Order: sequence, then structure tokens, then C-alpha cells
Amino acid sequence: MIDNKTFMIAGLVIAIIIGGLAVFLASGDPDGLESTALFVQGDKTLTGPSPEDGDPEAIGAGTFEYEAPLPDYSTGEEGGKAGEILAVFAGIVIMFILGFGATKLVASKKTT
Repeated sequence: MIDNKTFMIAGLVIAIIIGGLAVFLASGDPDGLESTALFVQGDKTLTGPSPEDGDPEAIGAGTFEYEAPLPDYSTGEEGGKAGEILAVFAGIVIMFILGFGATKLVASKKTT
């Protein structure tokens, strides 16, 4: 049987490999998330055409705005693929830390 430390390290390595490969295999023009955001905002229906061909910037100011820390899973246009890999790696590490912390918190409450 595999011990917990080896299992976590293997999972982290697999996540990093998949994330690194996803940078090169992902579509350069994804639209699923933007389409869902437009539907949730009520600016699009599931059966009709999307407003302005799904371009959220053409809908108008004030409908929904936010500033992502790593927009489009990158560090900016000047970062290129290396910036995208860095952003994916940062996301994997952050989620690992949050998941590990939540697990430790639940385990500590369970023993007391």
C-alpha cells in the first residue's frame, strides 16, 4: 500500500504534468466560460444567438467587471507560453495548499 506522502507527491507531479501539457494543447479561442457568464447575466439565452457574437466587451460597460490576478491563465502577453506555465503552476500549488490545509483542519477537528 502506498503511504500518504508518496500519494500526495505523485498527485502533485501528475497535476503539474497535465497542467504543463494543457498550455500547449488548449484551444487558443475558448468560449464556454464566456458563454456561461453571458447566460447567467441574462444577456444570452440557450436557444438564441449570443449578443455581439459572444464578445463580452461589446455588450457594454457596467454589466460585469472584475480584474483576475492571472487573466487567461497567463502572466500577460509578454510572458508567452512560459507565463502560461507559471500561471498554471501557481494555481496548482495554491489549490494544493488550500486542499492540504482544509484536510488538516478537518482531521484536527475530528480527533478532538
